[in-house]
Amino acid sequence: MARAVKKKTTPKKTSKPKAKRSLAARITAARQFVRRWAWRGTLIVLAIVLLWVSYFVWFNPHKTPYMRTEQLRIGGDVDYEWVDMAQIAPVMARSVVAAEDANYCEHWGFDMSAIRAAVDSGGARGASTISQQVVKNVFLWHGRSYVRKALEAGLTPLVELIWSKERILEVYLNIAEFDDGVFGVEAASRHYFGVGPEELSATQSARLAAILPSPKKRSASRPSNYVRKRTRQIIDGAATIRRDGRASCFQD
Repeated sequence: MARAVKKKTTPKKTSKPKAKRSLAARITAARQFVRRWAWRGTLIVLAIVLLWVSYFVWFNPHKTPYMRTEQLRIGGDVDYEWVDMAQIAPVMARSVVAAEDANYCEHWGFDMSAIRAAVDSGGARGASTISQQVVKNVFLWHGRSYVRKALEAGLTPLVELIWSKERILEVYLNIAEFDDGVFGVEAASRHYFGVGPEELSATQSARLAAILPSPKKRSASRPSNYVRKRTRQIIDGAATIRRDGRASCFQD
């Protein structure tokens, strides 16, 4: 009998390399997907922020987050009414700049000389510009958290880029707190002096500017010795920035 010829069996190809290649491809695809949507998410967030900031170029803030917080605290409505820059005495705008941010027309949102001076003084003096205060009040919240500071640092140059200097100052004059529950120059001028913001004198304007750092502790109608002294300094400062051109970005 003839011997049966054994068929040669070819070894089966292992599928492990293919599986490994498939797993690597899936990981690469997942990474590309995450990276792609991370970029898209970033662009969407930037677009929303740009629209949010741009919105207030044409539309006035109704009430800031801080106003709403104060409204809840006092258990009633705050005294607040918007007025356009044309309805505010020019000396009031100069007084606020002289008191709060004398280099307002010369910086892009951060006053580096004031920051250096604050560092040298060990933090005993503030370096927050009017632009930073507007960002904090319109878009963010009060507090000393690093998160808020980081957001403020990112939003301030954007506001400076999109808004005009006059618009920033106009918003500031309308949202600044001048007494417990009293916000904006329109409410403050009537609250303290019984006149409209367009009628404010140089002394009245300087007194309002003098109480801005601590509006709950100082009074423009019953000024302390410190407020009187600060008022005289602000009157001189407002006249100085008018003469040397440091008011040119918000007044002709």
